Amino acid sequence: MPNPVQSRHFTLPPYHHNSIFISVINLSFNSTLSFSLLHCIFFSRVRMAPFTIATMPSLNIGRFQKSPNRILPIRCSMAAPSPSSVSIRSKAVHFDLKTYWTSLMTQINQKLDEAIEVQFPQQIYEAMRYSALAKGAKRSPPVMCISACELFGGSRLAAFPTACALEMVHAASLIHDDLPCMDDSLSRRGQPSNHTIYGVDMAILAGDALFPLGFQHIVSHTPSDLVPEPRVLRVIAEIARCVGSTGMAAGQFLDLKGGPNAVGLIQDKKFGEMAECSAVCGGLLAGAEDDEIERLRRYGRAVGVLYAIVDDILEERLKPEGDKDRENSGKSYVEVYGVEKAAEVAEELRAKALEELDGFEKYGDQVLPLYSFVNYAIDRSFNVDEASR
Repeated sequence: MPNPVQSRHFTLPPYHHNSIFISVINLSFNSTLSFSLLHCIFFSRVRMAPFTIATMPSLNIGRFQKSPNRILPIRCSMAAPSPSSVSIRSKAVHFDLKTYWTSLMTQINQKLDEAIEVQFPQQIYEAMRYSALAKGAKRSPPVMCISACELFGGSRLAAFPTACALEMVHAASLIHDDLPCMDDSLSRRGQPSNHTIYGVDMAILAGDALFPLGFQHIVSHTPSDLVPEPRVLRVIAEIARCVGSTGMAAGQFLDLKGGPNAVGLIQDKKFGEMAECSAVCGGLLAGAEDDEIERLRRYGRAVGVLYAIVDDILEERLKPEGDKDRENSGKSYVEVYGVEKAAEVAEELRAKALEELDGFEKYGDQVLPLYSFVNYAIDRSFNVDEASR
């Protein structure tokens, strides 16, 4: 197993901005305590895609499972949160995320259904709808987009077109990820993958069609009286960056060609990118300041990777003992470093996400949904899909 710290030429996975090393002395990730000696790793800027959430029963994830009323301490020399931030964090623990999330899902599902009406050629549209309207989808990108927009006083009506576009882009990326030439996955969210139902040719076309439909939907449905044209253009540019050659496409490339040493960048591009884009788009729609956009960017990226790591930990914990010894692909922190070290990384990401949100304390309770997403990443206190039925 590669040791990311013993190497003299150690390079931190792409969380390079604001990365801080203290007391890195020939550490070994094979040691139970050694990761804690790596006092400070801040995760900021790296890019990647599908922000999916595996909702499973709440499990004890390593040693970072916290009680619902305990705020995770900010570590690594981060400035202590202000009293007002502590108060908001405490409120977030009691925020009714289940009702908030499922209510938004109902509205988003309805608008997606209207946005992807079956036309000619019928088979392509059916394949598009199969993935974009799939049962089991948590609508994480659109929900985060709307939450970020409302943080700055933006209208939910202004955010819905972009929210739907983000879900279309997300669905398209998953269709392509599942193809035999990519991840070669026969199922997605417990259902057959798109290409197993409609064939590889139709799956490729469905994904290809969903990407531009998302852009078209933003342009044609965003209310001009609520969102000025320059903001719309910035949103389109942000999504294009997210899905492009330095974003999600780069992530899939690394997933195909990269080895264990690329795990940080793979996770960032494949899971941090979509969440970052979703949060940023919401802020752009509402007219957030540039420094606020950058704070949303860092928050979204941290949350996206956090969810992916916790998903992998939960999946590993649920595996039968015999399956845990099978050769792995080395594409996740759990596979490369093990559950305990992955849990340490998740703790750092959670602390980073909370720190970024503390900068929005002047917005009061409007920031509660974004705090709650971070808490939910750890506790998985409800199943989003079941709650929405």
